[in-house]
Amino acid sequence: MKKLWETIDGKLLKGLPNPANGYEQYVDIPEFTFMGVHDQPDFGHIRMWFHGEKTTIELKSLKEYLFQYRDTIISYERAINVMYKHLMDAYKPFRLRLEIQFRPRGGISSTMKADSDWAHMGGSDKLWQHHKE
Repeated sequence: MKKLWETIDGKLLKGLPNPANGYEQYVDIPEFTFMGVHDQPDFGHIRMWFHGEKTTIELKSLKEYLFQYRDTIISYERAINVMYKHLMDAYKPFRLRLEIQFRPRGGISSTMKADSDWAHMGGSDKLWQHHKE
């Protein structure tokens, strides 16, 4: 039996030809909605730093992709993992930094981050090492 989060279709993400290399696209999504693990509405703020190569993000398809989460029961960790994988598969960017700040629940908030430069995410840690200095 498929888990609900497995029904989120990454193929909804569409790209546009990248007009030029060497720029950063910043995407800010202040109203990300999904179903929390206790079947209660949950909310987050997505920030994405995208360095495309051949394609860039078509924002309408990103919006349609994110609508799938509204009725999906998913944990914070699973949400960022699924979203990160779909974005990487769809766009194959030079670099992607994804951050989701989840709204407080029970007085506690949480922020999850993923960065394609991190070695455990398949990167080289080259940019991360420079950032830490």
